[in-house]
Parts: sequence; C-alpha cells; structure tokens
Amino acid sequence: MTKVAWNVLRRTTTLVVAVVLAGSANARLSAADAERLGKDLTPVGAEKAGNAAGSIPAWTGGMTKPPAGWNREEGYANPFEGETPRFTITAQNYEQYREGLAPGVTALLKRNPNFRMPVYPTHRTAALPKEITDNVKAQATQVDLQGFGVTNLGGSTVPFPIPKNGLEAMWNHILRYTGGGVERLGHSFPVRPNGDTYKIGFHAFRIYDQNMDVQTPNRLYSAKGSFIEPASLKGTTFLVHEPIDQVAEKRSAWIYNAGARRVRRAPDLGYDGINDGSEGLITTDQVDGYNGAPDRYDWKLVGKRELFVPYNTYEMGSKKLKYTDIVQKGTVNPAHMRYELHRMWVVEGTLKPGQSHIYAKRTFYLDEDSWAVLMEETYTGRGDLWRVALLGQVQYYDVPFPGYRFGMVHDLDTGGYIVGGLDNELKTVVKFNAKGKVADFNPDALRRDGGTK
Repeated sequence: MTKVAWNVLRRTTTLVVAVVLAGSANARLSAADAERLGKDLTPVGAEKAGNAAGSIPAWTGGMTKPPAGWNREEGYANPFEGETPRFTITAQNYEQYREGLAPGVTALLKRNPNFRMPVYPTHRTAALPKEITDNVKAQATQVDLQGFGVTNLGGSTVPFPIPKNGLEAMWNHILRYTGGGVERLGHSFPVRPNGDTYKIGFHAFRIYDQNMDVQTPNRLYSAKGSFIEPASLKGTTFLVHEPIDQVAEKRSAWIYNAGARRVRRAPDLGYDGINDGSEGLITTDQVDGYNGAPDRYDWKLVGKRELFVPYNTYEMGSKKLKYTDIVQKGTVNPAHMRYELHRMWVVEGTLKPGQSHIYAKRTFYLDEDSWAVLMEETYTGRGDLWRVALLGQVQYYDVPFPGYRFGMVHDLDTGGYIVGGLDNELKTVVKFNAKGKVADFNPDALRRDGGTK
C-alpha cells in the first residue's frame, strides 16, 4: 500500500462507531505494550509462542511464498497436500475433545448425523505485507476508543492489537487487511433439509478506497455485485458505499432490479436484512464473518480459547473437485474439510434494549493470527442456539494475507444450510489488489451497465 494511500486515510482523523461504551474513555495502548509487537507478540498482537502441550506451534512468520511450481490459473494449491488427519471428531467421540469444541460445533455433532470434524496438524500460516504490519505498530499508541468514537486510526488495519474490550476486537475484524481490493466470481448453494439445492452465481467487486483512482473522504470501501444465475435473479446488482465514520455517515446502498430496469435505494442491505438467494439462512451482517456498524449490540471480550476451527481449508477450493463432491445433504462433505487447533478470541454480542435484530445474542470466534471471524453462534430471543456459521480460512500466499476460502451457515432448527464462496467448477480465480474507478461505483453506473458488470 502506498504512502499516498495511507495519507488519505490519515486525513480522516476520527473513526466513529455507533456504540456507547461504559465510561467516557479507554486508555490508549502504552508504548511498552506496543513494543511487544514483533517480539513476544506477532505484528498483529497474537501470542508468538506455541501452547504448552505443543499442539499449537510458535508463529515463525507465516507463509509468504507459493509452493514450488505453483500455477495461479489452477487455483490456490494446497501446501499441505498429503497430510492425514490426526483424528476425526464425531457424534460418538466428541466428549473426549470437548475442551476444544465451541458450543456451536458441539450442537452440530449431536444433531447432524452427517457432520464430523477431521482434525489436522496445526500450521500458523497467517502473514501480512510488512508495510501493513509496520503501520499497525506505528499507530498502536495513537488509536483510541473514546465513548463511541475511535480517534487517530491512521490507516491501521489492526487498530487494537491488544484489545481491552469486545468492541475493539470486532473492529480489528472489520478493518483487517484483505488484499486492498478483490474481484471474484463464485457460487453458493442453499441446501434444504431434504438435500434439495440449487446454484446461485455471483460476480463481486470490493475495492478499498486506497485502490480507487480517486479517494473519497470517509470511504472505507465500495462494493458492487451482480447475480449471474439463476435466471430469476440474473442481472440484479447491488452497490454499497461503506463509510469509516459510521455515525456521521451511514452505509449507502442501492439495488438495480433487472426485471424493472430501475435503480432504487436499498436501506435493508445491512444488519438483519435478508439477501436474495439465501433462503433466509443468513443476514446481511453475517457476510464476511461480520460487517457493518456494530451499534446494535453490547460487546463483551470473554477471553481466549484453544478451539478446533476450519483452517488452511485449501482442499475446499480444489479445481479437481466438482460441486457434487462438496455439497451434500446436511452439510458439506467432511472428507474435504480441514480443522486445526488455534487460539481464538471469544466475543459476545448482546442486543441492546430498544434495538432490533433477529439474533438476540451472538458469539464470535476470532483467529488471533488474523482477527478473522472463523465461527459464529447465534441465539433466539428465548436464548436458544439457532444457527452456526463456519468460515474456512487459507493463506493467500502470493498477496500475502489470510482470507476466506468459503463460508457456511447451518440452521439447527430446520437442518438446512447454505455454503458460499465456491469456484471449483469455474476457470477464473479470485483476483486480489484489484483497482477500481469511482465512476464505476455510483448509482448511474448501475443504470448504465444494466446489471451486466
């Protein structure tokens, strides 16, 4: 990322989020704590050492180079091909592994006869470009969460490498570095309880403001996505302008309806709005683990746990697989899944009095090495566990950064689920560090393109 790009973000001196915290201020990170970054802590604040049992290794820099002979056009090769599971967790043996199981996957093991967890050796592959991590450390003592405002962001992608509360941890997830800009074509599959499914095709762009030809004040990113199938949705296009200051400027969103050939505002494209093609299985703010303003919840930092999570899930993106090899009744084919033991930050979100959302409580599990949400549990107003999200992460070693390979949400009540982010049967591969033009990300562009781009 260029110095010019960072300076654009530095000019935005205040990041405001619509969340009221107890007290008027939180102390900034001390210089002594900031000095720990890159020493006993990784550059983004994870514990560099492994665990006492040796089942989690030390972080030694992550994976920043592709495997030998890698051909990008064939997709992201699995650097751990040939490894076999250490063990597989099932409904019959899960009790002996309970310490490493979050409530959500425990419920899936108990209720879903098709769900099982092959556990592989742990590899701490997460790594970021040096200029990104250098900026995290440079800004670590400047960023501050005051009341409902965050000051002096300075372009940091991990504003709170040593978080003191749940809101700070969630902002680390929301602002984490994801390659500067991404263009991808992918498929998702809503799977009904009886196993019936259908294919949804989507072409997505998300360009962070530093990768635009012209920077926009208070803009975090611009996103545009179009359905390419089925016929009933083809051409429908969404446009999002995501702000940095979530109070001064709310998310702006539009939708182009191919049937009506008109553009309209889309105020429901956020929070618990239901996206087309999801059959109601996910809310808008569950995309990308969690997105948007976190103002409807009170956030609690519970602590860290060593948990089995989907990690280094390269096999799920193999171009050698067909969708029928993956998408099955009840859950994806466990033979192509990979779980590893990692340290996870646990954050609980409780719906504030007077606020509205279909999820009254949510528990997020954030990878300490990447700050990405890898699991989520959602609860009803009655306190019942309702849905479980699993997001498989890989290290995109050529960028480099850790990002999602796929995501899925299981509904414990119905037995249905949705899986997305698959591109196994597509010749195209995801493109990172994509660039964009402001003129292509405005409502007039939706009308001009007519849902074709």
